[in-house]
Amino acid sequence: MHQYSTHQLLSLLDKHGPPCISLYQYTHRHHPDSLQDPIRYRNLLRQMEGSLQQKYDRKEVRSLLEKFQPLSHDAEFWNHRTDGLAMLAAPDMFEVFELQRPVQENLIVADTFYLKPLLRISQSADRFQMLCLTRDRATLYEGNRDALDPVELIDTPQTLTEALGSEVTQQRQSVRSASGQTPIYHGVGQKKEEVDRDRDRFFRAVDRGVMENHSKPTGLPLMLVALKEYHTPFRNLSRNPHLLSMGVDVDPGAISLDDLRALAWEQMEPLYLERLALLVREFEIARSRQLGFDDVDEVVAAATAGRVANLLIEADRQIPGRVDVQTGTIERGALCDPEIGDVLSDLAGIVLRMKGEVVIVPKQRMPTDTGVAATCRF
Repeated sequence: MHQYSTHQLLSLLDKHGPPCISLYQYTHRHHPDSLQDPIRYRNLLRQMEGSLQQKYDRKEVRSLLEKFQPLSHDAEFWNHRTDGLAMLAAPDMFEVFELQRPVQENLIVADTFYLKPLLRISQSADRFQMLCLTRDRATLYEGNRDALDPVELIDTPQTLTEALGSEVTQQRQSVRSASGQTPIYHGVGQKKEEVDRDRDRFFRAVDRGVMENHSKPTGLPLMLVALKEYHTPFRNLSRNPHLLSMGVDVDPGAISLDDLRALAWEQMEPLYLERLALLVREFEIARSRQLGFDDVDEVVAAATAGRVANLLIEADRQIPGRVDVQTGTIERGALCDPEIGDVLSDLAGIVLRMKGEVVIVPKQRMPTDTGVAATCRF
Protein backbone atom coordinates (compact mmCIF):
# COMPACT_ATOMS: atom_id res chain seq x y z
CA MET A 1 0.00 0.00 0.00
CA HIS A 2 1.30 3.45 -0.90
CA GLN A 3 0.91 6.11 1.75
CA TYR A 4 -0.57 9.51 1.08
CA SER A 5 -0.42 12.51 3.36
CA THR A 6 -2.81 15.39 3.89
CA HIS A 7 -0.17 17.67 2.35
CA GLN A 8 -0.22 15.62 -0.85
CA LEU A 9 -4.01 15.77 -1.00
CA LEU A 10 -4.05 19.52 -0.53
CA SER A 11 -1.56 19.93 -3.36
CA LEU A 12 -4.18 18.38 -5.64
CA LEU A 13 -6.50 21.31 -4.94
CA ASP A 14 -3.92 23.83 -6.04
CA LYS A 15 -2.26 22.30 -9.08
CA HIS A 16 -5.01 21.17 -11.40
CA GLY A 17 -7.71 22.97 -13.33
CA PRO A 18 -11.15 21.73 -14.38
CA PRO A 19 -12.64 19.38 -15.15
CA CYS A 20 -11.64 17.60 -11.95
CA ILE A 21 -13.05 14.07 -11.79
CA SER A 22 -13.44 12.30 -8.44
CA LEU A 23 -14.51 8.65 -8.59
CA TYR A 24 -15.10 6.61 -5.44
CA GLN A 25 -16.06 2.95 -5.41
CA TYR A 26 -16.62 0.31 -2.77
CA THR A 27 -14.40 -2.69 -3.57
CA HIS A 28 -13.82 -6.18 -2.19
CA ARG A 29 -10.68 -7.90 -0.96
CA HIS A 30 -11.74 -11.44 -1.75
CA HIS A 31 -13.20 -13.62 -4.49
CA PRO A 32 -16.02 -14.08 -5.51
CA ASP A 33 -17.31 -10.71 -4.24
CA SER A 34 -14.55 -8.95 -6.17
CA LEU A 35 -16.02 -10.15 -9.48
CA GLN A 36 -18.68 -7.41 -9.34
CA ASP A 37 -16.16 -4.57 -8.91
CA PRO A 38 -15.07 -4.11 -12.57
CA ILE A 39 -18.73 -4.25 -13.65
CA ARG A 40 -19.67 -1.44 -11.26
CA TYR A 41 -16.60 0.48 -12.37
CA ARG A 42 -17.72 0.37 -16.00
CA ASN A 43 -21.16 1.62 -14.93
CA LEU A 44 -19.50 4.58 -13.22
CA LEU A 45 -17.58 5.35 -16.40
CA ARG A 46 -20.85 5.57 -18.31
CA GLN A 47 -22.16 8.02 -15.70
CA MET A 48 -18.93 9.99 -16.01
CA GLU A 49 -19.30 10.28 -19.77
CA GLY A 50 -22.85 11.61 -19.41
CA SER A 51 -21.81 14.17 -16.79
CA LEU A 52 -18.85 15.40 -18.84
CA GLN A 53 -20.97 15.76 -21.98
CA GLN A 54 -23.13 18.34 -20.21
CA LYS A 55 -20.33 20.89 -20.51
CA TYR A 56 -17.33 19.59 -22.48
CA ASP A 57 -16.93 18.78 -26.15
CA ARG A 58 -16.53 15.24 -27.47
CA LYS A 59 -12.75 15.46 -27.90
CA GLU A 60 -12.18 16.58 -24.29
CA VAL A 61 -14.55 13.89 -22.99
CA ARG A 62 -12.76 11.17 -24.94
CA SER A 63 -9.35 12.33 -23.71
CA LEU A 64 -10.49 12.17 -20.07
CA LEU A 65 -12.20 8.80 -20.41
CA GLU A 66 -9.04 7.32 -21.92
CA LYS A 67 -7.35 7.74 -18.54
CA PHE A 68 -9.87 5.41 -16.88
CA GLN A 69 -10.67 2.87 -19.57
CA PRO A 70 -7.49 0.71 -19.47
CA LEU A 71 -8.49 -0.50 -15.99
CA SER A 72 -11.94 -1.61 -17.12
CA HIS A 73 -10.75 -5.10 -18.07
CA ASP A 74 -7.49 -5.30 -16.08
CA ALA A 75 -7.98 -8.55 -14.14
CA GLU A 76 -4.72 -8.18 -12.21
CA PHE A 77 -5.81 -4.77 -10.93
CA TRP A 78 -9.25 -5.94 -9.77
CA ASN A 79 -7.86 -9.08 -8.11
CA HIS A 80 -5.81 -7.02 -5.63
CA ARG A 81 -8.21 -4.52 -4.11
CA THR A 82 -8.68 -3.27 -0.56
CA ASP A 83 -11.97 -1.95 0.90
CA GLY A 84 -12.36 1.05 -1.35
CA LEU A 85 -10.98 2.83 -4.37
CA ALA A 86 -10.50 6.48 -5.25
CA MET A 87 -9.50 7.84 -8.63
CA LEU A 88 -8.77 11.49 -9.26
CA ALA A 89 -8.24 12.80 -12.76
CA ALA A 90 -7.78 16.13 -14.51
CA PRO A 91 -6.52 16.98 -18.01
CA ASP A 92 -2.91 16.71 -16.78
CA MET A 93 -3.06 13.95 -14.13
CA PHE A 94 -4.51 10.61 -13.05
CA GLU A 95 -4.02 9.07 -9.61
CA VAL A 96 -5.37 5.94 -7.92
CA PHE A 97 -5.70 5.59 -4.13
CA GLU A 98 -6.37 2.41 -2.19
CA LEU A 99 -8.72 2.92 0.76
CA GLN A 100 -8.84 0.90 3.98
CA ARG A 101 -12.51 1.36 4.64
CA PRO A 102 -15.59 1.21 2.43
CA VAL A 103 -16.77 4.39 0.73
CA GLN A 104 -20.07 5.40 -0.77
CA GLU A 105 -20.08 4.96 -4.53
CA ASN A 106 -19.73 8.45 -5.92
CA LEU A 107 -18.80 10.26 -9.08
CA ILE A 108 -18.32 14.02 -9.05
CA VAL A 109 -17.18 16.17 -11.97
CA ALA A 110 -16.47 19.69 -10.75
CA ASP A 111 -14.03 22.60 -10.78
CA THR A 112 -12.10 21.04 -7.86
CA PHE A 113 -11.58 17.52 -6.56
CA TYR A 114 -13.95 15.99 -4.04
CA LEU A 115 -11.48 14.93 -1.32
CA LYS A 116 -13.59 14.31 1.78
CA PRO A 117 -13.48 10.50 1.60
CA LEU A 118 -9.69 10.65 1.26
CA LEU A 119 -9.43 13.24 4.01
CA ARG A 120 -11.66 11.03 6.15
CA ILE A 121 -8.95 8.40 6.06
CA SER A 122 -5.94 10.70 6.36
CA GLN A 123 -7.63 12.77 9.11
CA SER A 124 -9.51 10.05 10.99
CA ALA A 125 -8.72 9.88 14.68
CA ASP A 126 -8.59 6.06 14.66
CA ARG A 127 -5.72 5.78 12.18
CA PHE A 128 -2.31 4.45 13.29
CA GLN A 129 0.83 2.68 12.13
CA MET A 130 2.22 -0.57 13.49
CA LEU A 131 5.89 -1.57 13.40
CA CYS A 132 6.39 -5.34 13.57
CA LEU A 133 9.95 -6.01 14.67
CA THR A 134 12.17 -9.02 15.24
CA ARG A 135 15.92 -9.13 15.80
CA ASP A 136 16.56 -9.13 12.06
CA ARG A 137 13.36 -8.07 10.25
CA ALA A 138 11.02 -5.05 10.19
CA THR A 139 7.58 -4.63 8.59
CA LEU A 140 5.36 -1.54 8.74
CA TYR A 141 1.57 -1.57 8.58
CA GLU A 142 -0.98 1.21 8.47
CA GLY A 143 -4.66 1.07 9.24
CA ASN A 144 -7.52 1.64 11.62
CA ARG A 145 -9.93 -0.34 13.76
CA ASP A 146 -11.18 -2.20 10.68
CA ALA A 147 -8.15 -3.02 8.57
CA LEU A 148 -4.36 -3.15 8.41
CA ASP A 149 -2.28 -3.25 5.25
CA PRO A 150 1.48 -3.41 4.71
CA VAL A 151 3.21 -0.16 3.84
CA GLU A 152 5.95 -0.05 1.24
CA LEU A 153 9.00 1.04 3.24
CA ILE A 154 10.88 4.07 1.91
CA ASP A 155 14.63 4.33 2.59
CA THR A 156 14.18 1.96 5.52
CA PRO A 157 15.86 -1.47 5.81
CA GLN A 158 13.57 -4.47 6.07
CA THR A 159 16.26 -6.90 7.21
CA LEU A 160 19.43 -6.93 9.30
CA THR A 161 21.48 -7.84 6.23
CA GLU A 162 19.97 -4.97 4.23
CA ALA A 163 20.86 -2.55 7.03
CA LEU A 164 24.40 -3.73 7.80
CA GLY A 165 25.50 -5.57 4.67
CA SER A 166 29.08 -6.80 4.98
CA GLU A 167 29.35 -5.22 8.42
CA VAL A 168 27.25 -7.99 10.02
CA THR A 169 29.42 -9.71 12.60
CA GLN A 170 30.43 -13.10 11.25
CA GLN A 171 30.30 -16.29 13.25
CA ARG A 172 33.57 -17.06 15.00
CA GLN A 173 35.16 -20.42 14.29
CA SER A 174 37.37 -22.74 16.32
CA VAL A 175 39.89 -25.06 14.75
CA ARG A 176 40.64 -28.59 15.90
CA SER A 177 42.91 -31.10 14.22
CA ALA A 178 45.03 -34.10 15.04
CA SER A 179 48.68 -34.07 14.17
CA GLY A 180 49.17 -34.37 10.42
CA GLN A 181 45.46 -34.23 9.59
CA THR A 182 43.33 -31.62 7.78
CA PRO A 183 42.02 -28.99 10.24
CA ILE A 184 38.32 -29.23 11.13
CA TYR A 185 36.46 -25.89 11.61
CA HIS A 186 33.65 -25.63 14.15
CA GLY A 187 31.25 -22.68 14.23
CA VAL A 188 30.79 -21.52 17.81
CA GLY A 189 28.45 -18.60 17.16
CA GLN A 190 28.87 -14.99 18.21
CA LYS A 191 29.29 -13.45 21.60
CA LYS A 192 26.06 -12.05 23.00
CA GLU A 193 27.54 -8.54 22.99
CA GLU A 194 28.23 -8.80 19.26
CA VAL A 195 24.72 -10.09 18.56
CA ASP A 196 23.21 -7.24 20.60
CA ARG A 197 25.44 -4.70 18.88
CA ASP A 198 24.24 -5.80 15.42
CA ARG A 199 20.64 -5.81 16.64
CA ASP A 200 20.92 -2.26 17.97
CA ARG A 201 22.49 -0.98 14.74
CA PHE A 202 19.62 -2.54 12.82
CA PHE A 203 17.05 -1.07 15.21
CA ARG A 204 18.59 2.40 14.84
CA ALA A 205 18.45 2.20 11.06
CA VAL A 206 14.80 1.09 11.19
CA ASP A 207 13.87 3.79 13.69
CA ARG A 208 15.54 6.51 11.62
CA GLY A 209 13.94 5.37 8.36
CA VAL A 210 10.43 4.98 9.79
CA MET A 211 10.58 8.32 11.60
CA GLU A 212 11.82 10.36 8.63
CA ASN A 213 9.86 8.70 5.83
CA HIS A 214 6.65 7.51 7.47
CA SER A 215 5.94 9.00 10.90
CA LYS A 216 6.85 12.62 10.13
CA PRO A 217 4.92 12.83 6.82
CA THR A 218 1.75 11.27 8.28
CA GLY A 219 1.93 12.34 11.95
CA LEU A 220 0.37 9.00 12.90
CA PRO A 221 0.92 7.26 16.24
CA LEU A 222 3.27 4.29 15.95
CA MET A 223 2.69 1.06 17.87
CA LEU A 224 5.51 -1.42 18.38
CA VAL A 225 4.79 -5.14 18.03
CA ALA A 226 7.68 -7.35 19.12
CA LEU A 227 8.74 -9.96 21.62
CA LYS A 228 9.06 -8.47 25.09
CA GLU A 229 12.87 -8.75 25.00
CA TYR A 230 13.04 -6.31 22.04
CA HIS A 231 10.76 -3.57 23.37
CA THR A 232 13.26 -2.08 25.82
CA PRO A 233 16.31 -1.94 23.52
CA PHE A 234 14.27 -0.43 20.68
CA ARG A 235 12.63 2.16 22.91
CA ASN A 236 15.97 3.07 24.51
CA LEU A 237 17.45 4.05 21.17
CA SER A 238 14.35 5.34 19.35
CA ARG A 239 14.12 9.06 18.59
CA ASN A 240 10.63 8.85 17.09
CA PRO A 241 8.24 11.18 18.97
CA HIS A 242 5.26 9.30 17.48
CA LEU A 243 6.21 5.99 19.12
CA LEU A 244 3.53 5.09 21.68
CA SER A 245 4.48 4.09 25.20
CA MET A 246 2.24 1.03 24.97
CA GLY A 247 2.78 -1.83 22.56
CA VAL A 248 2.02 -5.45 21.83
CA ASP A 249 4.32 -8.10 23.33
CA VAL A 250 4.15 -10.89 20.78
CA ASP A 251 6.20 -12.46 18.02
CA PRO A 252 4.67 -10.75 14.95
CA GLY A 253 5.42 -13.78 12.81
CA ALA A 254 3.43 -16.12 15.04
CA ILE A 255 0.03 -14.41 14.77
CA SER A 256 -2.35 -13.52 11.95
CA LEU A 257 -2.63 -9.96 10.71
CA ASP A 258 -6.27 -9.77 11.78
CA ASP A 259 -5.38 -10.90 15.32
CA LEU A 260 -2.59 -8.30 15.36
CA ARG A 261 -5.08 -5.62 14.33
CA ALA A 262 -7.42 -6.65 17.15
CA LEU A 263 -4.63 -6.58 19.75
CA ALA A 264 -3.41 -3.19 18.51
CA TRP A 265 -6.92 -1.71 18.53
CA GLU A 266 -7.39 -2.79 22.17
CA GLN A 267 -4.51 -0.43 22.94
CA MET A 268 -5.54 2.30 20.51
CA GLU A 269 -9.26 2.58 21.25
CA PRO A 270 -8.90 4.38 24.62
CA LEU A 271 -6.59 6.95 22.97
CA TYR A 272 -9.04 7.40 20.09
CA LEU A 273 -12.02 7.97 22.41
CA GLU A 274 -9.99 10.30 24.63
CA ARG A 275 -8.96 12.42 21.65
CA LEU A 276 -12.52 12.72 20.34
CA ALA A 277 -13.85 13.57 23.80
CA LEU A 278 -11.21 16.31 24.15
CA LEU A 279 -12.12 17.83 20.77
CA VAL A 280 -15.82 17.80 21.66
CA ARG A 281 -15.13 19.45 25.05
CA GLU A 282 -13.04 22.14 23.39
CA PHE A 283 -15.88 22.82 20.95
CA GLU A 284 -18.48 23.06 23.73
CA ILE A 285 -16.29 25.48 25.71
CA ALA A 286 -15.66 27.55 22.58
CA ARG A 287 -19.39 27.66 21.79
CA SER A 288 -20.12 28.96 25.30
CA ARG A 289 -17.68 31.79 24.54
CA GLN A 290 -19.16 32.52 21.08
CA LEU A 291 -16.10 30.93 19.43
CA GLY A 292 -17.74 27.66 18.44
CA PHE A 293 -20.09 27.34 15.45
CA ASP A 294 -22.21 24.59 13.95
CA ASP A 295 -24.09 26.56 11.32
CA VAL A 296 -22.51 25.67 7.97
CA ASP A 297 -22.69 29.21 6.56
CA GLU A 298 -21.09 30.66 9.70
CA VAL A 299 -18.37 28.01 9.65
CA VAL A 300 -17.60 28.74 5.99
CA ALA A 301 -17.30 32.47 6.72
CA ALA A 302 -15.00 31.79 9.68
CA ALA A 303 -12.87 29.30 7.72
CA THR A 304 -12.27 31.61 4.76
CA ALA A 305 -11.24 34.33 7.23
CA GLY A 306 -8.63 31.98 8.73
CA ARG A 307 -10.35 31.78 12.10
CA VAL A 308 -10.99 28.02 12.41
CA ALA A 309 -8.49 26.15 14.58
CA ASN A 310 -10.30 22.79 14.76
CA LEU A 311 -13.03 21.48 12.50
CA LEU A 312 -15.06 18.33 13.10
CA ILE A 313 -16.86 16.99 10.01
CA GLU A 314 -19.45 14.22 9.98
CA ALA A 315 -17.99 11.31 8.05
CA ASP A 316 -20.78 10.43 5.61
CA ARG A 317 -22.51 13.81 5.25
CA GLN A 318 -22.56 15.63 1.91
CA ILE A 319 -23.80 19.16 1.24
CA PRO A 320 -24.03 19.82 -2.52
CA GLY A 321 -22.47 23.13 -3.49
CA ARG A 322 -19.17 24.90 -3.50
CA VAL A 323 -17.44 27.51 -1.39
CA ASP A 324 -16.52 30.89 -2.84
CA VAL A 325 -13.24 31.57 -1.04
CA GLN A 326 -13.27 35.25 -2.01
CA THR A 327 -16.66 36.03 -0.46
CA GLY A 328 -16.82 33.32 2.21
CA THR A 329 -20.23 32.20 0.97
CA ILE A 330 -21.77 28.99 -0.38
CA GLU A 331 -23.10 28.49 -3.87
CA ARG A 332 -25.76 25.81 -3.55
CA GLY A 333 -26.36 23.23 -6.24
CA ALA A 334 -26.76 19.56 -7.08
CA LEU A 335 -23.98 16.97 -7.13
CA CYS A 336 -24.93 16.01 -10.70
CA ASP A 337 -24.01 19.52 -11.88
CA PRO A 338 -20.50 19.38 -13.49
CA GLU A 339 -19.52 22.59 -11.70
CA ILE A 340 -20.78 21.65 -8.24
CA GLY A 341 -19.00 19.54 -5.64
CA ASP A 342 -19.39 19.12 -1.88
CA VAL A 343 -19.29 22.06 0.54
CA LEU A 344 -17.77 19.97 3.32
CA SER A 345 -14.93 18.81 1.08
CA ASP A 346 -14.18 22.43 0.12
CA LEU A 347 -14.41 23.45 3.76
CA ALA A 348 -11.93 20.81 4.91
CA GLY A 349 -9.42 21.92 2.30
CA ILE A 350 -9.76 25.58 3.31
CA VAL A 351 -9.19 24.88 7.02
CA LEU A 352 -6.17 22.66 6.36
CA ARG A 353 -4.58 25.25 4.08
CA MET A 354 -5.11 27.82 6.84
CA LYS A 355 -3.10 25.52 9.21
CA GLY A 356 -6.18 24.38 11.09
CA GLU A 357 -6.93 20.80 12.10
CA VAL A 358 -9.67 18.73 10.48
CA VAL A 359 -10.98 15.54 12.06
CA ILE A 360 -13.51 13.35 10.29
CA VAL A 361 -15.86 11.94 12.92
CA PRO A 362 -18.53 9.19 12.87
CA LYS A 363 -22.07 10.54 13.08
CA GLN A 364 -22.62 9.09 16.56
CA ARG A 365 -19.60 11.01 17.91
CA MET A 366 -20.50 14.40 16.44
CA PRO A 367 -21.54 17.07 18.98
CA THR A 368 -23.92 18.66 16.42
CA ASP A 369 -26.48 17.52 13.87
CA THR A 370 -25.44 19.93 11.08
CA GLY A 371 -22.43 17.95 9.88
CA VAL A 372 -19.87 20.46 11.20
CA ALA A 373 -18.48 21.76 14.49
CA ALA A 374 -15.86 24.49 14.34
CA THR A 375 -13.66 25.84 17.14
CA CYS A 376 -12.27 29.27 16.28
CA ARG A 377 -9.00 30.93 17.21
CA PHE A 378 -10.56 34.39 17.67
